[in-house]
Amino acid sequence: MDIHHEAMDASTAEKRAAEILFGLGFDKQMQAKPTRDFSGGWRMRIALARALFMNPTILLLDEPTNHLDLEACVWLEEKLKNFERILVVISHSQDFLNGVCTNIIHMQNKTLKLYTGNYDQYVQTRSELEENQMKQYKWEQEQIANMKEYIARFGHGSAKLARQAQSKEKTLAKMERGGLAEKVVNDRILVFRFTDVGKLPPPVLQFADVTFGYSPDNLIYKNLDFGVDLDSRVALVGPNGAGKSTLLKLMTGDLSPLDGMVRRHNHLRIAQFHQHLTEKLDLDMPALQYMMREYPGNEEEKMRAAIGKFGLSGKAQVMPMKNLSDGQKARVIFAWLAFRQPQMLLLDEPTNHLDIETIDSLAEALKEWDGGLVLVSHDFRLINQVAQEIWVCENQAVTRWEGDIMDFKQHLKKRAGL
Repeated sequence: MDIHHEAMDASTAEKRAAEILFGLGFDKQMQAKPTRDFSGGWRMRIALARALFMNPTILLLDEPTNHLDLEACVWLEEKLKNFERILVVISHSQDFLNGVCTNIIHMQNKTLKLYTGNYDQYVQTRSELEENQMKQYKWEQEQIANMKEYIARFGHGSAKLARQAQSKEKTLAKMERGGLAEKVVNDRILVFRFTDVGKLPPPVLQFADVTFGYSPDNLIYKNLDFGVDLDSRVALVGPNGAGKSTLLKLMTGDLSPLDGMVRRHNHLRIAQFHQHLTEKLDLDMPALQYMMREYPGNEEEKMRAAIGKFGLSGKAQVMPMKNLSDGQKARVIFAWLAFRQPQMLLLDEPTNHLDIETIDSLAEALKEWDGGLVLVSHDFRLINQVAQEIWVCENQAVTRWEGDIMDFKQHLKKRAGL
């Protein structure tokens, strides 16, 4: 590179760095802070910013949206759409894959299959191909069965029939040499299930004029008034640091308001899922033992079934949990939460260690379940599947968004000038 180019690059470098950091949620003050002062989630963003800043020939991203909020996801999607070089991304966010990808590589049975198009197109093409493959497989198997039966019956009959049997044997051998259609192997679909809980008369959870801040001169919420009932399906959205997780803690009673009241129905069982729950697992202990310790007095079979409901079976139940993948640990947590039979679930970023199929089965389970749900997620598709209301946490308030999550996504794009 000649000196002239380098000088130009150096002059725009700081501007580019600032633009990338800002897109990922770092305001001016944050951009000036040392890296060591940031928590793990923000450090992940710094690593991502660094990778984007280098503008490499090949960019490899493994779950880049995991620690982002909706705003940053929208920004990143737009940024990567226009990435001029090679991008290889692993992600469980279907919405993100749809926005960014032009090809999908499907890994199954130790083989890679390339599809053109985004995620939705891949799903459609794959199901069409599998349907054709299934038809071909059935037809071939029927042919083979008929020929084999003929050979078995007439192979030792009169000369004419025996000759036909031999010709069928040749046809059969030729078919096998040419390669037969394989049976379609479906991805293992997990079915999650939450136990239905019946009804509690509203108001089940009520915020009356609630004000909260970690110190009185730094308020996060002011004068909140709203209720959540057992038929509520709410997604909380808003930038990182706006207090979505704080709001959930006020709901559970982990935090108390500085002013106002949070009233909970006295029979209400709330269960909350969040990232840090896996830290409270005793990793030297198998999942089965852990559940029996947490819920004493239940027989082993019942506990096996409870964990099995969330797709953890056989050996995985009895090996130390430190040998489980992050996704499997997340399933133990879901089993543990579901066993409490909560009437209200508060889910804070439940998808981070789950794969696409598992997220879809979680969505199905939530749709079929009859309890109340408050969800914090950066997965537009999950929100779209399960939420009936979108609440925006911003500027010390919680306001209801008129419209669905895809309208909200457009609004974020406009607001970011994308």
